[in-house]
Amino acid sequence: MPIMKIRGGDLDLVEYDFKSFAPTTILKTLGLEKKKFKLAPAKGKVTVTAPARIHLTVLDMNRFAPDHPGGGGIGFAIQCYCTASAECTKGADTIHYSRAPIIENFVAVFKKAVGYTGGFAITATDHEKKHVGLGSTSTVMIAVATAMNVAVGSPLTSTQLRHLVGHNYVEETADGNVAFGFETGVGPAVSTHGGMAIMGDELALVYHHPFAEGKHVHIIIPPTDISSAGAQEFDLLMNKARTLDYRDRELKAYFFLMDLVPALEKDDLKKAGDVIWEIEFRGSKRAEVEHHSYGIYHYMSQLREKKLEFVGMSSVGPSIAVVTALDRKAMDTLLKPLGLNVTISTKVDNTGMTIVCSK
Repeated sequence: MPIMKIRGGDLDLVEYDFKSFAPTTILKTLGLEKKKFKLAPAKGKVTVTAPARIHLTVLDMNRFAPDHPGGGGIGFAIQCYCTASAECTKGADTIHYSRAPIIENFVAVFKKAVGYTGGFAITATDHEKKHVGLGSTSTVMIAVATAMNVAVGSPLTSTQLRHLVGHNYVEETADGNVAFGFETGVGPAVSTHGGMAIMGDELALVYHHPFAEGKHVHIIIPPTDISSAGAQEFDLLMNKARTLDYRDRELKAYFFLMDLVPALEKDDLKKAGDVIWEIEFRGSKRAEVEHHSYGIYHYMSQLREKKLEFVGMSSVGPSIAVVTALDRKAMDTLLKPLGLNVTISTKVDNTGMTIVCSK
């Protein structure tokens, strides 16, 4: 893996050794193992269904790195789901998932943290929309974490699970290893609780509220040849984005507190959309959008000109999320002259994950 140079200012240049490692070799338990939990492994299978997320923006890119979760942010859950099941066994762990290394690593973290010495039989499926801004990795990880937690008697709270996932958030590498990735906690928070969440630094859940109940969420993936994963994403987030957040982080925080929260309290989708549109041009979000060329701004501007209430790019894109009263048929008619198509048509999930225990 390469050594990346991160520049945040004239006197802020550091090198980050972007190392990969074998699953289960670096386990961050956050000291939880010292609590000596009393476990009650259950018979039968625990199945967790967790909604994916739209990650609208990070608050301050200067406050996180691949081995340091945080940075704050905002996002909401959508009715697009990942599912994970866990069952306690007496044998070795078994994992049935297309991206097994990330699960293998977290299983080891969880077992060490809570002191569980048995095995798990784990099966996971995701929404299969990878690296387009819908958070498949974080959603699967919090679903697996919750399933294992319930299976052994729920020793950890949802907050502790979110922190454990955040500090052990990894992506798989081509050689079968894993590497720490960027994590704000937005995905696990909204997957757990549903609705929209505002996160502070160090994975703190600052605010949570239902969002756009009954409205439609249309995910549009414009054509682009720009990668949203790997070294290009790292360079984007840790250089230009950091510089821009130095300038705009106070303004972004002001928008959240003084404009977005009141809009959510009033269920004012248009006002919330106006705030997010401002955010698209501020700080690190600007770097993320421009990473895909100014064409993304052009597409989003065209959508705003069609009087759609809420338009924003998710994560590092290129997915554009539109929240509106218009249904799929009306959206298809509106998008056809623009040369765009709806990839996913769904709604906001204001419920959060569901848990089913079966014997």
